Amino acid sequence: MIDEQLAPQKDVGSNHPVLKAVKEAFPELRLSATVFRGQTTLLVSRDALHQVMRFLRDDARCALNFLSDVTAVDYLGYPVEQPGRFAVVYLLASVSLKTRLTVKTYLNPSMDTSGNADDPELIVDTVTDIWPGAEWREREVYDMFGIRFRGHPDMRRILLWHDFPAFPLRKDYPLRGRGEREHYRILKRDAT
Repeated sequence: MIDEQLAPQKDVGSNHPVLKAVKEAFPELRLSATVFRGQTTLLVSRDALHQVMRFLRDDARCALNFLSDVTAVDYLGYPVEQPGRFAVVYLLASVSLKTRLTVKTYLNPSMDTSGNADDPELIVDTVTDIWPGAEWREREVYDMFGIRFRGHPDMRRILLWHDFPAFPLRKDYPLRGRGEREHYRILKRDAT
């Protein structure tokens, strides 16, 4: 059931054509939809995410065949309570239908997030089998937030070195770092 009570502007996008199709295809799932400034977001549970994403791409009523981006959000200290501390966000578009949809799933950590330990609750199924272009985007989310993607073909850091001691886009990571840059030898231009 799609719960549209969360939508701040019901009249603008709550009648998004994809929402009706998803509601009909997954009557047993409890889904939510929000609309903000004309942009519709579908909130999906982690367990149902992969099957909903495949449906959104393959069903002709949705035809969301372009994965524009995969990113994440850390809601630590956010003034409005969210269903989870982290959200994985997928930006989808349909080239043929000229529609866009944001899909979001929430995760709650089960341990302290200030280090680089792999939290068993910060795992989502990969969508690389649906959109192969998600591979590097999911690696970036892992590298910056520590959210892993089950089934990913190459789940390793992409921007930072392998032994980097934390995930720098988490809000509990200090803005000036933890001394990572101070340990490097400074090279002058005339050094060989």
